[in-house]
Amino acid sequence: MSAPVQPYQISIPDSQIHDLSEKLEKARFPDELESAEWDLGAPLADVQRLTKFWRDDFSWRRAEAELNRLPQFVTSIQCEGYESLRIHFLHQKSSVKGATPLLFVHGWPGHFLEASKIIESLSSGSDANQVSFDVVAPSLPNFGFSEGTKKRGFALEQYAETLHKLMLQLGYDQYVTQGGDWGYSITRAMSLLYPRHCKATHFNMDMGSKPTFLKNPLLAAEAAIRPLSTREKEGAARTEWFLQEGYGYNLLQSTKPQTLGYALADSPVALLSWIYEKLHDWTDAYPWTDEEICTWVSIYWFSTAGPAASCRIYYEIGRRGPWGARITHDKIREWQSAVKIGISHFPRDIHVLPSTWTRTVGNCVFEREHATGGHFAAWERPLDIVADLRDMFVKGGGAYGVVDGRDGY
Repeated sequence: MSAPVQPYQISIPDSQIHDLSEKLEKARFPDELESAEWDLGAPLADVQRLTKFWRDDFSWRRAEAELNRLPQFVTSIQCEGYESLRIHFLHQKSSVKGATPLLFVHGWPGHFLEASKIIESLSSGSDANQVSFDVVAPSLPNFGFSEGTKKRGFALEQYAETLHKLMLQLGYDQYVTQGGDWGYSITRAMSLLYPRHCKATHFNMDMGSKPTFLKNPLLAAEAAIRPLSTREKEGAARTEWFLQEGYGYNLLQSTKPQTLGYALADSPVALLSWIYEKLHDWTDAYPWTDEEICTWVSIYWFSTAGPAASCRIYYEIGRRGPWGARITHDKIREWQSAVKIGISHFPRDIHVLPSTWTRTVGNCVFEREHATGGHFAAWERPLDIVADLRDMFVKGGGAYGVVDGRDGY
């Protein structure tokens, strides 16, 4: 029997807000080398400024009130072999009959807030001839205001199972998905595990492999004769930078997440600097305000499972244990023919690959290059994401009619 779906409002206890203020007041900072820049990590002056703003000028209650304007809900979902978890999500239904159910899946260090800039536009529409979506944007288990598991082995299969069951619980037997970062990996797992339900997926992150004449003869031929675009040429350097200079967080979170967790759970300044570095480095000169940054990081600080829980997905993916083997990165990059895909390329993402590489993962029915934008596309370039999704699913688009609309919950 399905668990009830209940409206939800964020309400952090005063004691937790007071504790944060005290920790910020007592913060200790490291020194810094002369002429230090972003290549060494988050600059001291930036972190000190943000710490002061977070302590003296930022109001969580103000941010909380703004967040509570979003259509938030909770329900309980249980994966096979795991405890039942309360899952937090946004759910904005369209007034257009037959709207397409769309699952928005965030990654790390993102959260449900990324969907807040696109949810209204995607769900709007004046009639059935204008493509419109019922948008569901959950906090992943271990993130935001969803609960986290205490059991090992909770990996891509379980994130996919949780979100699939959420969509079914909301009345959506068929649906489409959108994601980047872990949202890419999780929606790929959903395509693999639930192809009769997950009918199409749109990505804003480049993943794939160099095409070969043995596996991808047409793509390999295209790669051999078609000149690279400016994005593709410059993307090689961007990808190399990330792998050589920006990948350390991944190695730590995928090998020793518990050790890192002590700093993230006890020190708001550690959490701030850890996430702020990614917000800066992974975006395309996005003009972050101090208010945005502190709201973003506060969601991690006040998260239901705690700020350390979100790192564990890096460790669990592909691992083998008493629970058996888990889906690997290589597995989700294999060709999948059953589920249509769309790809939006942004030049300052952390992986910027040739189009022929990214199309090795499946039946690509929509593709578009953008001149600007980075890793957090829905936040940085919301109009681009909305336009791309509409063009992919509109009448005449590559994914038109892949799913019948449902009334949902």
